[in-house]
Formats: sequence, structure tokens, C-alpha cells
Amino acid sequence: MGYREKWMEAEGTAFPGKTYAEVVLEPAFNEAKTHLLGPMMAINKAHLIMLQRQQLVSLDEAKQIARAIRAIDTEALRQVRYTGQFEDLFFQVESQLLEHAGEIAGNLHLARSRNDMGIAIYRMVLREKLLVTLTSALKLKEQLLLFASDHTETLMIGYTHTQQAQPTTLAHYMMAVADSLNRDIRRMMASYANCNRSSMGAAALTTSGFAISREQMMELLAFDELIDNSYDAIGGADYLGEIATALQLAAINLGRVVQDMLLWCTQEFAALHVAAPYVQISSIMPQKRNPVSFEHMRALLSSCVGNTNTVLTMIHNTPFGDIVDTEDDMQPYAWKSLGMIDNIYRLFAAVIGTMEVNKEVLRKRTQGSFATVTELADTLVRTDGLSFRQAHHIVSDVVQQALAQGLAADQITLTLVNESARRQIGRETTLNEETLREALDPVHFVDIRSLPGGPSPKEVKRMIEIRMNEQQAHLKWVGQAQDKIQRAMQHVDQVILEWSGS
Repeated sequence: MGYREKWMEAEGTAFPGKTYAEVVLEPAFNEAKTHLLGPMMAINKAHLIMLQRQQLVSLDEAKQIARAIRAIDTEALRQVRYTGQFEDLFFQVESQLLEHAGEIAGNLHLARSRNDMGIAIYRMVLREKLLVTLTSALKLKEQLLLFASDHTETLMIGYTHTQQAQPTTLAHYMMAVADSLNRDIRRMMASYANCNRSSMGAAALTTSGFAISREQMMELLAFDELIDNSYDAIGGADYLGEIATALQLAAINLGRVVQDMLLWCTQEFAALHVAAPYVQISSIMPQKRNPVSFEHMRALLSSCVGNTNTVLTMIHNTPFGDIVDTEDDMQPYAWKSLGMIDNIYRLFAAVIGTMEVNKEVLRKRTQGSFATVTELADTLVRTDGLSFRQAHHIVSDVVQQALAQGLAADQITLTLVNESARRQIGRETTLNEETLREALDPVHFVDIRSLPGGPSPKEVKRMIEIRMNEQQAHLKWVGQAQDKIQRAMQHVDQVILEWSGS
């Protein structure tokens, strides 16, 4: 027996081959029965309603098919194992419909294909998962805004290039995080708009000679728009790429914040105290409080970036048309990405909502930091009419002398400033002790930076109020999208229920 005959004996002589079933068809079937069965049945119901309204099937035929649809036990289908008897879940469902209704059930496939149907199913699954993720993102944003509201006067040092830069507040930092998240939310909402478009009626790729209504299918399935061009409907994959890109940016953005949180939890920083439910102890070192919740977030966000990159890579260099590359093998990576970032949003909100801030440590560190000296230079510009560059040279010299003498920023004296001024501009400044102390006060530094977007408590409170209003608008948008889908699904269910006589 030659090697070909041995392979055929092991694999079988008919479709599907044993290894093909194990590697491709069975995993795809398991994903489909978990994620795709609900939308598949919704499309069957909507398509039947549309066919009857367009008089492509009679009311009696529609009722017969409706009874067959109702007879399918979807929960039992979710429990079945892949046997190879049917290529995929679609054909298994179709077989049951034919079994319950006879050949008339075959008319349910009038003017449609697995191509337009499959794309519609994927889009329906993704829109549902997007709305779940958006809901968690909005809950996290609300928690960030509440946290910021509690810390509008919590002084801290802001860092650039990982070095102490200028005084700010914890609220100012957290509002930057909230605004970054808000952009992620807007990107996800935009990706939802391009995802929630109907491919139904495109059939294989050229529509159909039957007088179906693509518009009815769009409305029955709660899509917001049609994908106008039928070739684009089955060939376009950018809706997936857009979702993947939005999620990838969201994971990267939040990962950068998590990295800061981990640093601030160290004993050297001593800024944050993660609540007991989110830390783990060491098996050998009794003093340890490991902030593992943040560590897991960092790792899982990286895995989310990897999954989204897989989506983009699998789309790359594929033909523009109906191809399996963008279907069963790839869709789960998008689902995993959505599920992962949804989980991280929920966990991050819980950790932020329960952790404690060591305000006193942050305040003392800020008071002694040279991060305040930008304001000293600004003050010299105001009081002495110097150019900023002249003032910068004076203050730079002050800092060098203070460091050489082992002084903290709040220990700088007027004498020291005037000595530096004489070296740099040949005369003393007009500063007095009170003005110097004010210039080096981090509270004053923050308070006078009240331009739009600045850290002053008044300005941060203004931003929080605006973001809270935006939050309500976003929550309303998500609620309306969910309600539209729910009402559409209830409508098709009700029609099929009435037709089936149940």
C-alpha cells in the first residue's frame, strides 16, 4: 500500500477528512453553537417574515416554516458534539428545518447565501459584544470621574521623561485617564456604526433575481444601514479591522495607566494602597502585599493587543471577496479581545473604587520637590521684567546651589536667589520673602494654572461636570442601541410565535 492509500485509509475517502474535521470544522462548530446560533435563528425568522411580506412564500407556507423554526431546540443544539455528519451548524439547522417542515423549508433559503447570512451573523454578534464592552467602559469612566472629584486638591508631582516635572493634582492626572478612555469609547461607538450595517440580500455577491426587500431585512434585524454594494457586503472586512484597531488602542492606553498604578503601589512611591480583595500575599515573605490585580491587568491587556493584532494580520494580504480567512478562524480573536477588555474595565473600576491614596506622602513630596521652580522663573518675569530665558538661567543656578547645599525646594532662601541673580544678570531681584514663598508653594502653583485643561481645582471641577454630562449622553446612546435590538428581536419572535400557533 502506497503512502496515498495509507492517508486515505486513515483520513477517509469522503468529506470531511478526519484531520480537517479535528483541526478546522469541530473548533468552528463549537464556536458557532456558542456565539452564532442565536443570530442565525433571528435571521431565519426575519428572512421568513420578509419573504411572506414580499409574497415569495404564502402565509400558509410561512406558518409551516415558522412551526419548524419553533420546533428546533436551540439549547439541545448548543450541547451537541460535532460528528462530521453536517459540514457546519448552518447545514445542521437546515436539516432540522427540512425534517420538521418538509421540502417547503428549503424556500427559506430563497435569495440568500451563507455569504450574506454569515457576514450578518458576525456583525450581529460583534455589535452585541461591543455594547457590553461599551457599558463596562462607561462604568469605568464614571468611577474615574468620581475618583477625580474626591482628589481635586490632592497634590502630587507630575512627571515627564520619568523625572519630576511640575506640581499637579491626582484629579488632573485621573481626568487625563478619563479623557483617554473617552476617546476609546468614541472610537468603539464609531466602529459600532460601521459594524451595524446589513449584508442581507447580497446573497452570494450579486443580490438576487427574486424581489426581496433588503430594507426590510435591515429593519427586522435592527441594523442601522444597508451595505449598499452587494460585493462590498460580502467582501469588506474593514468593520473587523476598525473594531480591532479601536480595541488595540484602548488596551494600549489603559496598559500605560496600569503601569503607573503599579509603580505608585511600590513602597518607595507609597502613593496608593490597593484594597485587600485585590492583593495577594507571599508564600515566604510575611510583609508582602502584592498588587496582583494590576499585574494581571497589565498582562491581559497585552494579550488583548496580541489578539487584535491577530485580527489585523489575518485580514492583511487577503483577496477582496468572500474568504474563510475573515470568518470562523478569525472572528473568535475579535470576540476574545472584546471579552478581555470588558473584563479589565470591570476589574480596573473595582480596584480604583476601593483603593486608598496616601495624600500626606504626596503632599510632602511635592512641597520638597524642585518641581515648583517653574513658577519661580515665571514670578521673576512678572516682578523684575526679565525675559523668561534670563529668569530660567537664574532659577537653574538656584537649583544647582540648593542641591549642592542639600536643600529642598521649600528651603530655598531669598539670599540664595539674589546670589544667583547677581551671577546671571549682575543685580539682585525685587523679590521679597512672601513672594518667594508663594512662588515655591505647590498649592499656589496649581491654583493659578486655571487655563482650560489646567490642574486648578476649579478648572478640574469644570471638566468633571462636562464629562459627567457627556457620560449621560453616551449612556443614552448605548441604551437606545440595546433597546432597538431588543425590540426588533421581540418583534420577529412575536410574528413567528403567532404564525406557529403556539
